[in-house]
Amino acid sequence: MAKIKMTGKIVLIPFPFTDLTAAKLRPALVLYEGKSDVVLSFISSKLSTRPSDTDIIISSDSIGFAKSGLKVDSVIKLDKIATVLKELIIGELGELDSALKKEVKQKLTKMISHL
Repeated sequence: MAKIKMTGKIVLIPFPFTDLTAAKLRPALVLYEGKSDVVLSFISSKLSTRPSDTDIIISSDSIGFAKSGLKVDSVIKLDKIATVLKELIIGELGELDSALKKEVKQKLTKMISHL
């Protein structure tokens, strides 16, 4: 059976709080898929009036919104990343369209170019 590529997919997963005290079931973007783990970026429905340079807005009026599987305007928080076991994924909601994938790649590249 062919392996399904998960990169670019939006999944539902118990995403850990940054202080690791708990986790909350949330949508997250798969940035990288390893053999048993995935690297995810947090997605929130709480939009800031002043998004950061690492935020990507997924607006309900954008072309790729329906494909995302999200229900409301949301923001991908590229500064909130976690590596978790694939088996923790509850389900797949949707996928980013090519324009949003390109924006994610550009912002991630910019973020890590400061190393």
